[in-house]
Amino acid sequence: MNYPVITEQVLDRVEGSWWSRRRRRDDVPSLPPGAVHVFRVGGNYRAFPEGMVFDPAHPDVLDASSVTLVDTRARLVEVERTLPSVSEADTFSVRVSFTCQVSDPAVVARQGVIDVAVPLHAYLLGDTDLPKAGAGHRVEEINAVRDEVARRMIAYTAVVPPRVPGMSVEYVSAEVKVSESLRAWEETLRNERRTSQLTQFKLDQETQTAARIAEVFAQGSNHVDALSVARQETEVNQVAARIHRIEQEETTRRHDERTADRTHARGMEVAAAQMRRDTVLALLRQMGGSGDYVDYHQVLEQVLRDTGGGSTGLTSGLSDAPMVEAGPSGHPEPEQRHRGKQSQDRRDGFVQSEEDLLD
Repeated sequence: MNYPVITEQVLDRVEGSWWSRRRRRDDVPSLPPGAVHVFRVGGNYRAFPEGMVFDPAHPDVLDASSVTLVDTRARLVEVERTLPSVSEADTFSVRVSFTCQVSDPAVVARQGVIDVAVPLHAYLLGDTDLPKAGAGHRVEEINAVRDEVARRMIAYTAVVPPRVPGMSVEYVSAEVKVSESLRAWEETLRNERRTSQLTQFKLDQETQTAARIAEVFAQGSNHVDALSVARQETEVNQVAARIHRIEQEETTRRHDERTADRTHARGMEVAAAQMRRDTVLALLRQMGGSGDYVDYHQVLEQVLRDTGGGSTGLTSGLSDAPMVEAGPSGHPEPEQRHRGKQSQDRRDGFVQSEEDLLD
């Protein structure tokens, strides 16, 4: 940037008599706002009076060998310096701000201060203790470096104030900038952290929503239907039709279950009766060929008691059957039939247990 000297231009010698000498207006550059002309006359630098209308016949304008445009407005000037860190791979960048304003345009033109940042940067480099503010810290400890740099700059500018000839300079502040590598790293961490927080937030929201839905479901389908109707997501007649259909299906299912249970019970009873009949018939066949006296009525009563069955229908045809003992030929004798009527002989032929039947 060109501050405070905006531009410098060499002027040609004006020829002619003293009353006809006049410099052309085009030979002198126009002034921007806030600037003044400084003419070099001989070995001197003279500022054209501020606020005075430019006069091409002014002695300084006629005799000047060059002209300098100097900006006299106050400006904020920033200069930077690099500071080492504890690692050779990283550095700190310090930006120091000064307010500058031209106090003597002629001195500034003589010194040729085209860019005031140049002498200010040299001034900043003159502080040999400033690098110590960052030499003992890592780049991640930038806040600690900022504090030390601020304290050092306040002390340095108080003891050795900045000076630029023809200008007033004041220290404003010092800022330690974040390095691009650290900035990129911190941005990555921040984005990852935000992404993780967003993911956790969404998961929490989904968990809470699922819990609320589960509570609604736990209260039954009627509550779910009522909530759907309240939100105008389902018509009332649709819900009523579905409830009626479910009730009918439940009634049909219960009827089918009862029918199946009755059918199964009847089947079990028939099977049990058949099993008892088969057992009695097999037992009778076995005892008929044993040759011993058998009281069939007593045997049937005991068998039916042991198998859990009744005597109805099974013993009615055998209630009048005689208790006989088979003879050697397998047929009952008259005398034996007469003895079978005796009570003592009947007791001798009684079956006392299931083991006697097997024997």
